Amino acid sequence: MCFFAQKYVKDFETAREIAQAAFISLWEKRETIDMNRPVKSYLAMVIRNKCTNYLRDNRKFDQNILDIENLLEIPEYDGADILVEAELKIKIDASIAELPEKCREIFVLNRYENLKYQEIADKLQISIKTVETQMSKALQHMRIRLAEYISVFLVLVSSFLSK
Repeated sequence: MCFFAQKYVKDFETAREIAQAAFISLWEKRETIDMNRPVKSYLAMVIRNKCTNYLRDNRKFDQNILDIENLLEIPEYDGADILVEAELKIKIDASIAELPEKCREIFVLNRYENLKYQEIADKLQISIKTVETQMSKALQHMRIRLAEYISVFLVLVSSFLSK
């Protein structure tokens, strides 16, 4: 990720800071990140945005140079982590299937159909507090069932940050 950032900012220390900030951002937003998208793609997008912001804020670039070097293009996901992604998807699906029926229904409506709590409450004719409670239970269950993936991620992040 440092080398990816360095392609933008041309300074390794700055690139390292940007990569570290991207991992911190990932950790802070871990509850809201779409697990259907690869983490690598998310990090690449965050780093690209942070690099572009850094260049803009420090006025150390010429727009023509950015265009020439294609630095404003969105990086493509190369599929290198397809097996990990498939394994994680299976684990997520299995974890969702283990939820009690109403809890699973509420979780799916929120996470897959992007309904807000109030919309779910209206649709299922239940109180918003019930939706909040069921979502809390579902998220706790998912955290426990997917903990092995979080710990692997934390090991990778901590080894990266200690360099």
